[in-house]
Amino acid sequence: MTAATALDPSRKPPLLLDTHALVWSVEDNARLGVQAKQEINRAAREERVMVSAITPWEIALLVSKSRLKLSRDVMQWLRDALSKPGVNLIGLEPEIAVESTRLPFEMHGDPADRILVATARHMGATLVTADGALLEISGKGHFRTLNATA
Repeated sequence: MTAATALDPSRKPPLLLDTHALVWSVEDNARLGVQAKQEINRAAREERVMVSAITPWEIALLVSKSRLKLSRDVMQWLRDALSKPGVNLIGLEPEIAVESTRLPFEMHGDPADRILVATARHMGATLVTADGALLEISGKGHFRTLNATA
């Protein structure tokens, strides 16, 4: 999926899954809300689910620090998650990397969150997240979100 495809006005916007939204979706975790789950499933059928290249790194980091426990080895888990139908891995394009340092609003310094937000903006995607800070910022119109717990 390219930025031009993502911004095609005849298509619904892609969904970019925050790290926890991906984990909750793959693990069928009850924290993923009914609406979010339905939207993710619909987007997957329409080839509109995106995962940022930063997400596998963040998942592996959380597992290495024992802050996340997965149902199987992290590498196998990631291979399985990224091979699901309708899921597209979005690379860390130079435009996204630079945009993450030039966001036109105040935001905390977490590099993974900054890359997710820059990716959502660059791809015209809706970020699926339960992160309160990101939901608050998006409420000011800087990017679209879907509350992952909804």
